[in-house]
Amino acid sequence: MDMAEVLLQTHNLTKHYRAVVALENLTLSIRRGEIVGLLGPNGSGKTTFVRLVLGFLRPTAGTASVCGFDCWKQSVEVRRRLAYLPGELRLYEHLTGRQLLNFFNGLRAALSPQVANDTSPWSIETLAKRFALDLDRPIRTLSSGMKHKLALVSVLASQTSLLILDEPTNTLDPAMRGELFELLKAFRDAGRTIVFSSHVLSEVEAVCDRVAILRNGRLAALENLEDLQQCRRVRVSFARPVVDSCPFPDSLLSREANQWTWLLRGSLRPLLNWLAQQEVEDIHVEPVGLEMLYRQIHGTAT
Repeated sequence: MDMAEVLLQTHNLTKHYRAVVALENLTLSIRRGEIVGLLGPNGSGKTTFVRLVLGFLRPTAGTASVCGFDCWKQSVEVRRRLAYLPGELRLYEHLTGRQLLNFFNGLRAALSPQVANDTSPWSIETLAKRFALDLDRPIRTLSSGMKHKLALVSVLASQTSLLILDEPTNTLDPAMRGELFELLKAFRDAGRTIVFSSHVLSEVEAVCDRVAILRNGRLAALENLEDLQQCRRVRVSFARPVVDSCPFPDSLLSREANQWTWLLRGSLRPLLNWLAQQEVEDIHVEPVGLEMLYRQIHGTAT
């Protein structure tokens, strides 16, 4: 990976709370212009990772940086370059949506004064229209879904290089999810980077380029989703024991009696040619996909 393209970098990032290991030796590079899904059940280390990147926690060991700035030592510079959507919102209920966004704009040095009134695809006014959001209503009168859309508009209009989104589709209806996914892909194509934390695997598959799966504070898998979609599990039952040497031994998951299972990437032709010489009773091919990978790591899909 070209280090000039790396926007978010961690090296052996570790956080312990006395005997409790929240995150252990996480080394991860996220490039400019990509969407990376962050997956794992509660307690896997996702929240700790985000808080370390935001500079809210001091690492026990290792480092994290955004745009070359250390997330702990230079946290103000880091936060100028990222926007964060928390999973649980706390908004100033006495303000209108417009007043809240203007307040946030005044705090964020990375947002130029004219952005709130321009007509760019990610201006506040344009985003509010896409999400069917009335900015002049008091926040206390908004539904939970409208409040969530208001928070999304604030983050998406931030003009920052990095977005960290925790459960961004929470309370959104299917149409609004589609709008959000289109916007995220447009932001990625414009060179912005997005960390997309979610429990909904289908959404991660729909929008992300890569996925990082955490387990017990460690990085259990880092996969390119396009490559993962080309990976298949092949389970074959033979009529009698096979005497020929095993093809693709590095890809053989299990070999129990007369049933063999492979995990293969790319073309199946070489395996199928070999199987044509064997006495095969049954063959089952299924795409691996994100859900199967997640089940292999955590047991069940969220």
